[in-house]
Amino acid sequence: MSERPDDIFQEDLAADPARARRGWGARLGGLFRRRAAGPVPPPPPAGGGRRWPRLAGWSIGGLVVLFVLYMAVGAFIVHAVDDDPDFAAATPIQGGSQAVEIAAALIERETGGAHRWTANDPFFLPGWLLDNMPNYQQGIIYALSRFTAEMGDQIGRSRGSSQMDPDLDRATGLLRYPGTIWLFDLSTSWAPTASSESQYRAAARALRSYNQRVAAGTAPFERRADNLLQTIDRFAADLGSQSSVIADHIEASRGWLIDTQADDIFYATMGRLYAYFLVLRALGRDFEGVIAQSGATKIWDEMVDNLREAAELRPLVVMNGRADAMFQPNHLAVQGFFLLRARTQMRELANVLRN
Repeated sequence: MSERPDDIFQEDLAADPARARRGWGARLGGLFRRRAAGPVPPPPPAGGGRRWPRLAGWSIGGLVVLFVLYMAVGAFIVHAVDDDPDFAAATPIQGGSQAVEIAAALIERETGGAHRWTANDPFFLPGWLLDNMPNYQQGIIYALSRFTAEMGDQIGRSRGSSQMDPDLDRATGLLRYPGTIWLFDLSTSWAPTASSESQYRAAARALRSYNQRVAAGTAPFERRADNLLQTIDRFAADLGSQSSVIADHIEASRGWLIDTQADDIFYATMGRLYAYFLVLRALGRDFEGVIAQSGATKIWDEMVDNLREAAELRPLVVMNGRADAMFQPNHLAVQGFFLLRARTQMRELANVLRN
């Protein structure tokens, strides 16, 4: 038998005495609402429905933080502008050219020896954040490509009409390969391609192969004053071209507090000067007799010293202020001074060698 309304009212009254003071209409309304609503569902567990999205959000945030730390710490570890003036080949080839040997050793050092090649690092490698080191490394390779070209055209040929040495020709071509190519070059193809550092290491092997043949007496290395003269002239012309780049940038951008291109030019020039310093110091040993016979030993040593001083400039922040500024220096102008001084001495040296 179903409960009577009076029994239900009594139960409600016992549960809530305050309802006794309400009218019959309120009691009946509460009764019908209770029956229409049915049983009250249990409350959901606290936070259960939002637990997995919250965990996913924390996981993604943690991965982002780890990636940022990996890039920042990795870039700090990888960064190295190595301007060691005492750098030398670990195992030089006896009887070969010291200049060729130091060029090969310098390529190997910058492409996986003591340092990794950073100019072609993609966005997920720490080297991608670097700026100064990639410009410095590419400046080194550019200077060495000029040196190998002069070796093939001048010193590495017995006469102007003879054939260029195949190893020197190969090394020259490989060193002209762009320095920003990773395993893929999407501007030309979707297929994998040769990376910059692999090409440069192949150039170093070609230089060592040539130098081994020089030591064995089967490859030409002409220690003549005219060959040295032509090589010095080409190096001087290249430094003159770079001085024009420096001058144009100073004229166009001087006085700006923030100059994001000044350090690019500074370190690219620094790489050239450092490579020329090492190569010309070694070339002075290869041509020691020719230089001494011409009476140019003092000029040669001063030229090498100026190249070393220019290559060792290491400002904490490269600034491009006005030349007469009191608090904001112009590091490009200082570097350009040493560059032009070395170039002037190259011209003086060429004049001495002509006589």
